[in-house]
Amino acid sequence: MTLNQTVRDVTDRIIERSRPARTAYLDRMRAAGEAGPTRGHLSCSNQAHAYAAMGDDQDRLATTQAPNIGIVTAHNEMLSAHQPFGAFPDIIKRAAREVGGTAQIAGGVPAMCDGVTQGQPGMELSLFSRDVIAMAAAVALSHDTFDAAVFLGTCDKIVPGLVMAAATFGHLPAIFLPGGPMTSGLSNEEKAEVRKEFAAGKIDRAALMQAEMAAYHGPGTCTFYGTANSNQMLMEIMGLHLPGAAFINPGTEMRDALTAAGTRQILTLTALGDDYRPLCDILDERAFVNGMVGLMATGGSTNLVMHLPAMARAAGITLTLEDFADLSQVTPLLARVYPNGLADVNHFHAAGGMAWLISQLLDAGLLHEDVQTVAGPGLGRYTQEPVLDGADIRYRPGPEQTENDRILRPVSDPFQATGGLKHLTGNLGEGIIKLSAVAPEHHLIEAPARVFDTQQAVIDAFKAGEFTGNVVIVLRFQGPRANGMPELHGLTPTLSVMQDRGHKVALVTDGRMSGASGKIPAALHLAPEAAMEGPLARIRDGDIIRLDAAAGTLEVLSSEFTGRTPDRPRAGVADHGVGRELFKLFRAHASPATAGASPLFGDDGA
Repeated sequence: MTLNQTVRDVTDRIIERSRPARTAYLDRMRAAGEAGPTRGHLSCSNQAHAYAAMGDDQDRLATTQAPNIGIVTAHNEMLSAHQPFGAFPDIIKRAAREVGGTAQIAGGVPAMCDGVTQGQPGMELSLFSRDVIAMAAAVALSHDTFDAAVFLGTCDKIVPGLVMAAATFGHLPAIFLPGGPMTSGLSNEEKAEVRKEFAAGKIDRAALMQAEMAAYHGPGTCTFYGTANSNQMLMEIMGLHLPGAAFINPGTEMRDALTAAGTRQILTLTALGDDYRPLCDILDERAFVNGMVGLMATGGSTNLVMHLPAMARAAGITLTLEDFADLSQVTPLLARVYPNGLADVNHFHAAGGMAWLISQLLDAGLLHEDVQTVAGPGLGRYTQEPVLDGADIRYRPGPEQTENDRILRPVSDPFQATGGLKHLTGNLGEGIIKLSAVAPEHHLIEAPARVFDTQQAVIDAFKAGEFTGNVVIVLRFQGPRANGMPELHGLTPTLSVMQDRGHKVALVTDGRMSGASGKIPAALHLAPEAAMEGPLARIRDGDIIRLDAAAGTLEVLSSEFTGRTPDRPRAGVADHGVGRELFKLFRAHASPATAGASPLFGDDGA
């Protein structure tokens, strides 16, 4: 199928826009690659330190040119999605030895659980943990004794941070080995209803706790289609997973077989062999366009509209909101997974999953097929699905049709003609809105503003009965410079109750709300943020705000708006407690959300 013209045009302008930075990046990667296997340049003392604890692998590392894998792991027991990674290093080491290689845990990276920190002060560290992860992974790989890298991570900030590190060491081949989703428990829809009942005071905390434990009940990612599972979709469609690896449950024979197969595959791609394939050649402009198309086609997490630009910057590529918006206009929504529908990611996988989705998008000319991947050249490989062949895997053609058209639909009959994300512009700045779960009758709202500076203040006002009609909730000073841009997912039950009571409700914020933002129209990531004297700092209670998602506009209609003195955030609110004092430099130097909200690429994200 001929490549869609808009996809081609967006790709071409990204290439042109990025040319200086990308050229300089590739020059650095080529120089590092041409230097050859790094262990040979280390002194005997350097190497002895690196191999001292490697037991039976010591001699192979010290006296041969066998390829050595550096494992960077986010294993911990706080994230259900990362608990399975505790068993992965042994599988990787065993698989490496079977083909004459070695593997070492190069280092660990921190990994927060946003489910634990939702609505808590610790959430103010969450976004910047991505950049800490990137730096920690760089420290691990800086020992320079590795011929390839394996990254073990799954959840919200962890995968983007690891990709940023992998790109920085882009002269190395690299592969991402996922842990997979937990098995299905209490359905996401039932869980959401229980949360709304609790928010409305209809049930007690014991009933809420029972429902939450039934939903989050075992190892693996949470089963809704939030940021963690959007990450897994991205790693597959961008060619950094083996085909079919994203949504296999942990602790299964297939999961272990894919982990071993990924290890064997990455060892074939080192500079020591005949098929050297560094990550910098996989993670190019076409791969990022494929990722953005996948995000639109699945109604993925709004967080990735921040993470993808940060990941791309690490590879010398610049993405803009216009790129996302233009691709959204030509990409049909093919999947409905909670909160965009009733299904969870296990149901999505069973209905045809990534193989069928990629096949549909390729046939429609919406993806670049001519890319490099860890599995080999061409994205067509990812239309196949793995099956067990003893302890190993083989590939067969993927499904020819969806098994459930309430979850997955063909391009010829999509859930909606355009993608799940929309670019917003107007006199309140620019931002995004996720529409894949928002009913059409809620795409336009014009109502008076209620202005708040904290999530809790919104919840307190709701409990006090202050919301009695249509309203636009303006929640400001939630951007990266103000308080680290914590997720505002805790507002979803409250806002949902208001909407269910018949009110027109919208959220307008310089904060973020993740892939779980649900059915409430939410204008997110507004930039410039209020802490930088952006337009939100001039909004007052009663100002009429018009959000028109169809037109992509967000405006305040008050005539005296621009002449007001901007409000300032309360001094010291985000400065101390749960480690926030250690992130002062991150807040001071974070780029705008539209450029990735990172302190690693300069104040303007450059």
